[in-house]
Parts: sequence; structure tokens; C-alpha cells
Amino acid sequence: MTPWVVGLLVVLVLAGVVTYLRGLAGRLHTLHIRLETAQQALDAQLARRAGTAMEAGTSGLLDPASSLLLTAAAHTAHAVQTSHATLGAGDPGAVADREEAESALSQALRATFDDDAVPLLRGEPAGAALVAEVASACDRVAIARRFHNDAVAATRRLRRHRAVRYLRLAGSAPWPVTVEMDDVAPPALRVR
Repeated sequence: MTPWVVGLLVVLVLAGVVTYLRGLAGRLHTLHIRLETAQQALDAQLARRAGTAMEAGTSGLLDPASSLLLTAAAHTAHAVQTSHATLGAGDPGAVADREEAESALSQALRATFDDDAVPLLRGEPAGAALVAEVASACDRVAIARRFHNDAVAATRRLRRHRAVRYLRLAGSAPWPVTVEMDDVAPPALRVR
């Protein structure tokens, strides 16, 4: 082979490698954007659920003990959401506190909207609207968390790729973390 042909082959191989790495970096960038969008959507749905729970607790439609339990859990979840936004998603302590507060809110919702309370609430027009709003907020949280965790899994898979690790294509982006919390909606809300 002539030096000209060897040079051309080297250039073609290098162009192929560069194209592959650009595509890999582009996919990783797209996944990081998807992950950030999913995190924002989850944050919005958690805030909506906390607001709905606070509204339910202060509506006067629930018994005083349930109102107090739900209002306290919603207030704690909201306070942790606010501090989470301030501290950032990378702080493991803030993430653990947030997951614990959101799980406590889920438990409070299940305790409040049980098989005895929901039929009584659905008997009143304001109560039926409240039950529908709480059910919608709970469903949206579960869906948003599922999308977030799917985005985390996809991003982790690509970031484990050798080329991504060796060439540090992820830059300084933090390692994506799943959100592990209790987001099970009250079963009584499922009965339509």
C-alpha cells in the first residue's frame, strides 16, 4: 500500500471514531436533559400532592385527627421540598429526608382516605371533588416517579459504557440517583 492510501485509511478510521464519540456524547447529553426534565416534573407533582393534601387537611371535611395528621405530613413534605431545592439534588442527606417525608405523606394519605372515610366524602359534592383531586395527585406522583426512575436507569446504562467512563464524556454531572419512596395511593381512592 502506498503512504497515501494508508493516510486515507487512518483519516477515515479517525473520522469514524470521532463520529461515534460525538453520537455517544449527544445521546448522553439528551439523557441528562431528559433526566433533568423528569426531576422537575417529579418535583412539580410532589408539590402538587403536598398542596392537595394540605387543602384536604384544612377543608373541614375530615375529622380533626385526620386533618391534623394530614396537615402535619403535608407541611413537613412541603418544608423538605423547599430545603431540597435550596440544598440541591446531589446532597444525599437531603434526598433521604425528602424520601422519608414523602413516604410519611403517602402513609398519612392512606390513613386518612381509608375505606370508611372515602364513601362518606364521596356523598358530598365538595368531598367528591376533594377525593378526585387527591386521587389524581397520587396517581401523577406515581407516574412521575416511574418516568424519573426510568430516565435514571437509561442514563446509568450509558454512563457505564467504557468510552463514556474513560473519556469522561459525562463531565462533572452527578451520578443519577433513583427516587425510592412510598408512593402507593390509598386503595379506597381506586374504587370508582
